[in-house]
Amino acid sequence: MPNRVVFMGTPEFAVPSFEALVGRYEVAGVFTQPDRTAGRGRRLSESPVKKAAVARGIPVFQPEKLSEPASFARLSELAPDFIVVAAYGRILRNDVLALPPHGCVNVHPSLLPRHRGASPVAGAILAGDTVTGVTIMVMDEGTDTGPILSQEQMPVLPDDTTGTLTARLAASGANLLIRTLPSYLEGTMKPQPQEDSRATYTKATTKEDAHLDWALPAKDLWLRVRGYNPWPGAFALWNGKRLKVLEAVPVPKLRVHAGEVVELPPAAPARIGVGAGEDSMLGLRRVQLEGKNETAAEEFVRGYRDFVGAMLG
Repeated sequence: MPNRVVFMGTPEFAVPSFEALVGRYEVAGVFTQPDRTAGRGRRLSESPVKKAAVARGIPVFQPEKLSEPASFARLSELAPDFIVVAAYGRILRNDVLALPPHGCVNVHPSLLPRHRGASPVAGAILAGDTVTGVTIMVMDEGTDTGPILSQEQMPVLPDDTTGTLTARLAASGANLLIRTLPSYLEGTMKPQPQEDSRATYTKATTKEDAHLDWALPAKDLWLRVRGYNPWPGAFALWNGKRLKVLEAVPVPKLRVHAGEVVELPPAAPARIGVGAGEDSMLGLRRVQLEGKNETAAEEFVRGYRDFVGAMLG
C-alpha cells in the first residue's frame, strides 16, 4: 500500500493530523509557513507544526511560495505517494496537486460544501450553526471544492468559541483522517462530488470585522464575541481605547439606548449589560481594556466607576 507522505500544515489545528500520520506512514517531510514575527517583542515565532516536526526529527521546509522552482523541486525529490494538507495557508498549484500518484488529501474543519474558504470554524459560529464537523476530501484546483471521502459531525456548544471548537475539530479530523486513508489508498473508497448548489463561503477575518455594532441584536453580538475569540477579539470603543469583550451572554433588556452600559440585578446571568438592537441586551462577563489584563466585568466596573452609564462605540 502507498506509504510515503508529505504533510503540509501550519497552525495548532494541523498538529493532531500530523502526529497521527507519524508511525503509521513514512513522513518524508513537512511543509509549513515561514517563521513570523509575533508578540510585543516582535520575535520570530515558529509555527506549531514546525515545532512538532522538529521534535520528531522530520525535515521541515518553509518556502514563501510553493510556486518557486526550487520549492517544487524539493517537494518532487521527496517523492510522496500522497500529500496530506491541514490548514497550510497556501493555495496548491496544479503541478503540486498532480505530483503525488494518490493525490492531495485535505482535512477541512466544516461539513463541506458548507463554509468553504478561510474561516470555516468562525463561520459556523457566526452563522449560529448548532452542528458542524470535519471533512476529508481529495483536493482539486478550486477552493475546498474537491470530492469528499468522509465526514464526521460535531455539535457546536452554546459556550463554544472559535478556539475551543477548533481544538475539538482538530482531534476529530485527525481521527477521521487515519480511519479514511487506508480505504482511500487501497482504492476501495470512491470520492463523492460536492453539491455546489449548497455551498457557502467564508472570508479571511480582519481586526475590523470584530468591531461590535450595538445596533445589531444581542444574539448576533453574542455570536461575534464567540466567533472572534481568540482572534482578533470582539471589541468596542470606550474613552478612545479598545475594550475587548471576551465572554458575553444575551440577557433580558432594560430600557436603555444601544451601546449604553448598565448594571444588572443579581439574578441576571451577567452583572453588566450593554443595550443592543431590536430591544435586546448583551451581558458582559469578561472584558479586557487595551493595555490591561483581562478581568471579570464586575471587577472591571470596580476599577472604572465611570463605565456604568457610558456609551460604547
